[in-house]
Amino acid sequence: MAFIELNVLNNTAEPILGIDLGTTNSLAALWRDGRPEILKPEGHPGRIPSALYFPKDGGEPAVGQVVRERALVDPEGTIFSIKRFMGCGLADVKDELESVQFPASETAEGLLQFDVRGRKLTPQEISARILMRVQDVACKALGGHKLKRAVITVPAYFDDTQRQATHDAARIAGIDVARIINEPTAASLAYGLDQRKEGKIAVYDLGGGTFDISILSIDSGVFRVLSTSGDTHLGGDDLDRTLVALALEELIPKVGQETAQDPGFLQGLRLAAERCKHELSLNPEADFHFSIPDQDLRWHRRVKRAEFEKLIGPLVARTLDACRRVLSDAKLQASDIDEVVLVGGSTRVPAVRKAVEEFFGRAPHNELDPDQVVALGAAVQGHILSGGTRDILLMDVTSLSLGLETMGGAVSKIVVRNSPIPCQVTEGFTTYADNQTGIDFNIVQGERELAADCRSLGRFKLTGIPPMPAGMAKVSVRFQLDANGVLNVTAREESTGAIAEIEVQPMHGLQDDQVESMLQASYDNAQDDFDHRRAADLKVEIGTMIRASESNMEIASQALDPESLADLKDAIQKGHDVATLKDVNEVQAVRDELEQATLPLAAILMDSVAKKAVAGKHLSEI
Repeated sequence: MAFIELNVLNNTAEPILGIDLGTTNSLAALWRDGRPEILKPEGHPGRIPSALYFPKDGGEPAVGQVVRERALVDPEGTIFSIKRFMGCGLADVKDELESVQFPASETAEGLLQFDVRGRKLTPQEISARILMRVQDVACKALGGHKLKRAVITVPAYFDDTQRQATHDAARIAGIDVARIINEPTAASLAYGLDQRKEGKIAVYDLGGGTFDISILSIDSGVFRVLSTSGDTHLGGDDLDRTLVALALEELIPKVGQETAQDPGFLQGLRLAAERCKHELSLNPEADFHFSIPDQDLRWHRRVKRAEFEKLIGPLVARTLDACRRVLSDAKLQASDIDEVVLVGGSTRVPAVRKAVEEFFGRAPHNELDPDQVVALGAAVQGHILSGGTRDILLMDVTSLSLGLETMGGAVSKIVVRNSPIPCQVTEGFTTYADNQTGIDFNIVQGERELAADCRSLGRFKLTGIPPMPAGMAKVSVRFQLDANGVLNVTAREESTGAIAEIEVQPMHGLQDDQVESMLQASYDNAQDDFDHRRAADLKVEIGTMIRASESNMEIASQALDPESLADLKDAIQKGHDVATLKDVNEVQAVRDELEQATLPLAAILMDSVAKKAVAGKHLSEI
């Protein structure tokens, strides 16, 4: 029986930081004087660009605002948006790597790593540098007091590997992770929406590099994520690129194609486009200017907000497509949503806010700085974990189903998609063959019906099963997802107590678009998957029937009439050949023919069992 397992956390007097480890910017907040606030030393905005610069001489890398400045003069030494690569392998981010100038490879464990001017660093190690910088800024804001515990936020779509990678980055940085929570959950906490007795909340998060939309519910103190969707290739950077493309149309004839592809040139143009975008969020027109004094280049253009809105129209429409998907997954209509929350600096764009308001039919919350709202919410959660008074229960959900490969290659889904976490689910399994003393388990993730079409997360083996007839062994398998979304799978044989377990840390993480692709594939192939699953199950059933028949063939040869015996042998042979069949109807026909052919033998065996049961007994004893 499935149930939700809740961890009871001991109160502690030590305050807990809330950290938003963002794709574009990162920052820390803390609950002080009855409310969450961003930690910023005097003269510092508190916001730290999530970027690093590695000097040519191999010195200590720089983190933060200085990197944006260094990117103009030494673009080959800078790296941005490292969060996109957390918990990933080469194959997962093949397209994304085009925007990174450092050579990429994999570690022996299959983790992505970059050759950064002679040093090989994983995204976790690079992210750790950002976390250290965030912690240092927080420490200065607190007068030199360093807090070591933190609640860290991640996108709702982060899978087990990406959450574990975030854990690892914090550990490298010397930070103790009190809890990892989803960014939309944190945003809702920042607005105090957990104080509602009940309601449905949509969190629209358009950041610098990614877009996420989540539907959450509040019901009797339970805070739950109902569904999530998003796009890892859609964010403020893409809005900037529309302006960059506009500029290049006029600049390429002046500077040439080679200069237009220079990393330093493009970086400077991107920053100029970003400034123009920011001004257009405040004014109906803005100056878009770009200059390179060394090349005597000075370019200027006046951009109207209406022109910019036309350029970004298709991008905004893509976010609304994701909104439709997430509502469909939650089985809700836009009119069912009670509150809408905007997160991410790109939601400052008036066209974005207008589109969201029209889609949901209500004005979204924008009272808080969209760049700060996630960190503020993380601070609220930190306050709760350190003994705060707000009485809520956070329940996130799994983005894809988790299960085991069964005989025949089918999938038994144990934790289904959008199940609340933390949770624990136990199911029973058994052996397939006589005297089987071990079982190989393949843990898979995905919505397809066959394991070959899903993603394998890990394998382990349970040994020590006593030899016994097929189907007699009782093996319980427990899937346990903790509050941070890390999966632990345990298998236990009941008669001996033999145990095997594995903590799943998949080699390769999934990006939002990969999750969406997997979900879409399950919809597109639903009928074929059902047929293939049915055929696989029928083949397993046929195999069981064949083994039972062949083990009693001596009795069949003696007791069956020649015609029935011939039919049985013919049906068994067809059963052996069924592996080559793919059409479910043909497999079903073989199964039905075998069942019909085994009926005379089954009658004889049942008769034999009945005779043994009553042998030597008086009628009154039966």
